[in-house]
Amino acid sequence: MRLANKTALITGGNSGIGLATARMFAAEGARVAITGRDRKKLDEAAALIGAGTVAIQADVTDIEALERGVAEAAEALGHFDIVFANAGIGGPTPLGQTTLAQFDQIIRTNLTAVFFTVQAALPFIPDHGSVILNGSVHAVLGLPHSAGYAATKAGVRAMTRNFATDLALRGIRVNQVTPGATRTPIWNSRAPSPAELAALEARYTPAIPFGRFGEADELAQSALFLASDESRYITGTEIVVDGGATGAPGGAPAYRG
Repeated sequence: MRLANKTALITGGNSGIGLATARMFAAEGARVAITGRDRKKLDEAAALIGAGTVAIQADVTDIEALERGVAEAAEALGHFDIVFANAGIGGPTPLGQTTLAQFDQIIRTNLTAVFFTVQAALPFIPDHGSVILNGSVHAVLGLPHSAGYAATKAGVRAMTRNFATDLALRGIRVNQVTPGATRTPIWNSRAPSPAELAALEARYTPAIPFGRFGEADELAQSALFLASDESRYITGTEIVVDGGATGAPGGAPAYRG
């Protein structure tokens, strides 16, 4: 029970990496609060995570609603030993074809909301707590039609390091999990059907030395390490979980297929 007697807040905990992490944290002894926009999905996720899960309906792009949701979760749990700012969306932003509304939605969800999640949670994080941000290999790969998404994840990468120095005097460590291509609902905007998803995976996997997409549980394992006391002397860094894609020579061009 690596998280016995600990409490955790996970934004976007009703699907994908957030849900896999919430289930793993609960299995390791933590009491968990999750946020999400869809009440039905939240309730279904809470049932999967287990009894005592706190499910807060809040849109992270609505900062006032986000702050209320964090306060509500803190009232239920008392404090947050762990905060996983996980909520995010995908979506292409091709030059010449992207509206301000599309670009702004990605920025507000993936970057602005991360900052305000940590800020809202900070009064409830005790000394020596753990903050985890969800990044992406897009911050370094330079893929086509991904400038907006990549910019947000580059910003998260920078915030990880800056937050780590901001909070070091309190012993609060701040780290990042950095997924590569992972099987989660974030692909729905690019591949809404099973056939399209299979084609997308076939196009991307040649760039991955392990020859497959990652699974949400594999990202959750890294988040679990960063949440646990095993990482008590680690801060301002990231764990890349991408099957070797960013370390492989010529990896990025293969993604361009």
